[in-house]
Amino acid sequence: MAARAAHELEDGFYVNLGIGIPTLVANFVPADKEVWLQSENGMLGIGPFPTEDEVDADLINAGKQTVTTIKGSSIFGSDQSFAMIRGGKINLSILGAMQVSEKGDLANWMIPGKMVKGMGGAMDLVAGAQNIIVVMTHASKNGESKLLPRCTLPLTGAGCIRRVLTDLALLEIEDGAFILREYAPGVSIDEIAAKTAGKMIVADDVREMRFN
Repeated sequence: MAARAAHELEDGFYVNLGIGIPTLVANFVPADKEVWLQSENGMLGIGPFPTEDEVDADLINAGKQTVTTIKGSSIFGSDQSFAMIRGGKINLSILGAMQVSEKGDLANWMIPGKMVKGMGGAMDLVAGAQNIIVVMTHASKNGESKLLPRCTLPLTGAGCIRRVLTDLALLEIEDGAFILREYAPGVSIDEIAAKTAGKMIVADDVREMRFN
């Protein structure tokens, strides 16, 4: 998923990576593109995850994972970081999710009765980022679809998602439906349909997902 999500990065982009699977995108940034990865805790210019010899315990992202920096990176206060987000300076945000609805609603911050990390910067990102892609597993550990007619968990944002990348497929949300654009290698369209609870339409030009 992270490798495919990296294809959405464009030269010169300022990109925020959400907690979880999205952070792995840092390892797949194309060498021929200059991309500036940003974190809500006050970092711009995040590099790939460190090797054991490169670990610096004081250098962490918003998910408290150790990271590296690239040449030209900067470290600043979270107030300036959120000013970037709220000011519309983030070209793309790649977020994880617990649920996405066929109307583009996003639920990614809490499950009632369970301990989670909290909202973080997600609410600001869905309001301030120029574009958002959700990267998540297609179904929960219990096999329940995460692509739904409507979200049953508390919303992070309403009608804010247009593209969803899962371990099975790439889908776009249009006119109250998930449009299947790409399917992962070895995955059938029937399997994707069976695991999508919301309305799904297969695009006429649907194709197999490519990673290079």
